[in-house]
Amino acid sequence: MMPATRALPGLPPSTALPCPASFPQGDAAAIAMERSPRMTERAATDATAGHVVWSPTKSLWLTAMALGAGIGGPLFVTPGAVALFVVTTALTICLGHSLGMHRRLIHHAYACPLWLEHLFVYLGTLVGMAGPSGMIRQHDIRDWAQRKTACHPFLAHRNPIWRDAWWQLHCELRLDHPPALVIEPRVRDDRFYRLLDRTVMLQQAPWALLFFALGGLPWVIWGICVRVALSLTGHWLVGYFAHNRGPRSWHIEGAGVQGYNVGHVSLLTMGESLHNNHHAFPGSARLAHEDGEIDPGWWVLAALARIGLVWDVRLPANLPPRAGLRRL
Repeated sequence: MMPATRALPGLPPSTALPCPASFPQGDAAAIAMERSPRMTERAATDATAGHVVWSPTKSLWLTAMALGAGIGGPLFVTPGAVALFVVTTALTICLGHSLGMHRRLIHHAYACPLWLEHLFVYLGTLVGMAGPSGMIRQHDIRDWAQRKTACHPFLAHRNPIWRDAWWQLHCELRLDHPPALVIEPRVRDDRFYRLLDRTVMLQQAPWALLFFALGGLPWVIWGICVRVALSLTGHWLVGYFAHNRGPRSWHIEGAGVQGYNVGHVSLLTMGESLHNNHHAFPGSARLAHEDGEIDPGWWVLAALARIGLVWDVRLPANLPPRAGLRRL
């Protein structure tokens, strides 16, 4: 049921919103993102020591999609197939990856009905990167490590671009002494999310059949292979630059890795490339903070809030103060 009071998008409320109890360690400091709320450290926990190994499933999946896109894309290009690629990519990146996986599931930056959350997270799974728990795991280990004074080069994107591409797209990092990840029961025990985690790649199959029935092989190539290959490669590429270079408005004292805004692709990434803003206020549903910054994901959230499908929207103005955050 919708709460009686809501934070109106674009208008900071008079008081800070309560800390969500759905985080396993739900306290104000966690929501302020001075630490990662799902991570439990032990005495020997270390963000620097580990080894990178080839991940066959991850590597072969991307290679198959890339081969299908690189070979089939030019051979089977049609206006309808390209239009399908544009529409499906926009929907899965904006509603799925940005609003569903990142701003809702990972950061609890807004509240919505469970059916809408399920829809958004399902669309996020169709990006082809991982299921709900997999996305939380990938995000939170990197998030936790980047707040340390030092972390493994894999987690900091501190490698030549060719090596970072190989590591991020085809390998995985195994820390020698990782923290314990505790996913909140609401997500961990959700049957729909557990199904998505088990069938990430298979989720493309029904759509491939539908696309083939409607538009033949060109629709399958552009609606599945080109979309997945470009989405995964683009996600890595933006992440690489967003942790290495670009303008910054904020600095986080003590953090070994700072975020940078890659503003010229913020429209394509639905606002996700405004990474310095996100590092400064991870719990905010709005990633664009300055005039001229583009955040299509926020536009959608604001529209949904106006019709009552989104509430308790978290903005920089209603997040608890964050220690160590300094305006440049």
